[in-house]
Amino acid sequence: MKLIGEYLGGRLVVEVGDITQFSGGAIVNAANSGLLGGSGVDGAIHTAGGPAILAECRALRAGSLKDGLLAGQAVATTAGRLGADYVIHTVGPVWAGGGRGEPELLASCYRESLALADKFRLDSIAFPAISTGVYGYPKALAAKVVFKALSRYAAVDDWPRHIYLVFFSEQDARIFVAASGVLPT
Repeated sequence: MKLIGEYLGGRLVVEVGDITQFSGGAIVNAANSGLLGGSGVDGAIHTAGGPAILAECRALRAGSLKDGLLAGQAVATTAGRLGADYVIHTVGPVWAGGGRGEPELLASCYRESLALADKFRLDSIAFPAISTGVYGYPKALAAKVVFKALSRYAAVDDWPRHIYLVFFSEQDARIFVAASGVLPT
């Protein structure tokens, strides 16, 4: 992973790399509502983690999540072969111009994932850039929502102690840093 910077007193770390290589408490999966794998980050996590993740997702779909996971919600499964303890699956909003609650749903993805990490007392969590790929959320707008949600959460909760934002490209990481207005620690 390539470090871009540390923020919020060192609690927030912005990096560039392959999120499936993260070792720590949890890797967040930018999942689709079906929870059965897909493209992008979702496909990479399912592939790298192996069949145990899909098996737990299928069990969730057969049980409490018969209709799938709604946008803004999060659920945890095993991490399979990944270097994390858990995969936290969350479904980001599909961008439709911003008038359909997209900012609130995106912020909820981060809050709900952090709440699960807190529940399990995980020391660290790594997020991809939720909804900014095929779901079309503008990266600069997402950065503002994400930083606001993370900074509010970090101000009142101690777990997880380290929050990582892992971007696939350095350009996307730089867009986040510039658009969010975050200042280095």
